[in-house]
Amino acid sequence: MEVAANCSLRVKRPLLDPRFEGYKLSLEPLPSYQLELDAAVAEVKLRDDQYTLEHMHAFGMYNYLHCDPWYQDSVYYIDNLGRIMNLTVMLIVFNEELGSPFIIIHSVSLLKAEEHSVATLLLRIEKEELAMKGSGFYVSLEWVTISKKYEDNKKYEMAKCNVLRGKSVPHYAAIEPDGNGLMIVSYKSFTFVQAGQDLEESKDENMSEEIKEPLYYWQQTEDDLTVTIQLPEDCTKEDIQVQFLPDSVNIVLKGQRFLEGDLFSSIDHESSTWIIKENNSLEISLIKKNEGMTWPELVVGDKQGEFIRDSAQCAAIAERLMHLTSDELNPNPDKDKPPCNAQELEECDIFFEENFSLCRFDGSTLKTTHVVNLGSNQYLFSVIVDPKEMPCFCLRHDVDALLWQPHSSKQDDMWEHIATFNALGYVQASKRDKKFFACAPNYSYAALCECLRRVFIYRQPTPMSTVLYNRKEGRQVGQVAKQQVASLETNDPILGFQATNERLFVLTTKNLFLIKVNTEN
Repeated sequence: MEVAANCSLRVKRPLLDPRFEGYKLSLEPLPSYQLELDAAVAEVKLRDDQYTLEHMHAFGMYNYLHCDPWYQDSVYYIDNLGRIMNLTVMLIVFNEELGSPFIIIHSVSLLKAEEHSVATLLLRIEKEELAMKGSGFYVSLEWVTISKKYEDNKKYEMAKCNVLRGKSVPHYAAIEPDGNGLMIVSYKSFTFVQAGQDLEESKDENMSEEIKEPLYYWQQTEDDLTVTIQLPEDCTKEDIQVQFLPDSVNIVLKGQRFLEGDLFSSIDHESSTWIIKENNSLEISLIKKNEGMTWPELVVGDKQGEFIRDSAQCAAIAERLMHLTSDELNPNPDKDKPPCNAQELEECDIFFEENFSLCRFDGSTLKTTHVVNLGSNQYLFSVIVDPKEMPCFCLRHDVDALLWQPHSSKQDDMWEHIATFNALGYVQASKRDKKFFACAPNYSYAALCECLRRVFIYRQPTPMSTVLYNRKEGRQVGQVAKQQVASLETNDPILGFQATNERLFVLTTKNLFLIKVNTEN
């Protein structure tokens, strides 16, 4: 069995500034221009049966404004008349009905051996009719490739279609420039459920293959873990072999190896037991060696099981944390440590998803080759810095925002830290109404917009023309970073947001705004 390599992101210390002073509010006006649209932007309206959080992530936060990576000051959107604006000629090279609505996440153009191909990632949210748990919806990523040989006069045809499934909308998904791999940043992992190496042979196959049931379910308390396995028919006690070791477990059913591997932490193997329940299930009780430790997984690297949270346990945890919140500003000022006001908590004070990860999939084997556990490094945004490379992604590291450039050709150093936006991870956490986040391809500034009207611009530190001293330390400050705020003259919601080295483009329902950020030219 092939195992993906566990990797890490290597931060370049010279790009970090531990003595960053913060952003100074600048009241310098920014030139802004407004273009009234002759037809409104074509918006996707969610139906009554599209109500889940994943629907909102996929469609409610969709950026309707698109930027040409080869010519930065050229942007595109689609209006409700079906027109692609800012285009004079539209050439349709491929037309095929692909089923339910989807979003194009990423695409690349490929030229190999006199054959031109276009590889595209399509995102859908589909209903699993047989699902008995959760919302019943799942996220589908279709890796579609259409191609045409130059020597033929035929039209473009679909050459390949690989389907991945997951339970959450990915923060980032991109195809490598050579089309040989795929990278995904997501909360919950994705797996391939259909391999379309030759579509001529797989056209009659069921495109909506069911998600496999977990091989086992497990729960945990502070003291122990309980694993439940549905036994095969006619399975007797003699057909079951369970071996407990201090750091591993081995389960064999009817002579077939069922589950084997290293446990996340040590157990008291002599006190661990197993029994057969009346509903023909095997229940295994593992006693934790380190009481109170929460296990994020049962067997290291095993994804065949499903963790079930006990409602009583969740209620007990919530009760223990109740003292940390209050509807009153300070209900008892005489206490040495008054409770925290919930309204004072910022997004940066919240624990992020434990399973947040970056995965690289090989296009030939469809297996995971590299995995990076991102932990609490919150995803912020993605941006195209070099059109010949994959899009960069920005993550929060402590209080800073770090920009990472994937290099698919470098197997040993696949992700490069190329820029840092000082304290931006902390600053953006206070913007509760933020919708879109972006930065200039030359890293000169970062910008975010709220759902309505306001746009915030954070410029990188630049040398000071006058002498400035830090009041606390008494040392001279050689450079300063600026924050600027632009307020749009509209009450329409912001639907699109793109940043270039010179300008910011902001799209609303009826207007396209242009903010000139670089005023020196």
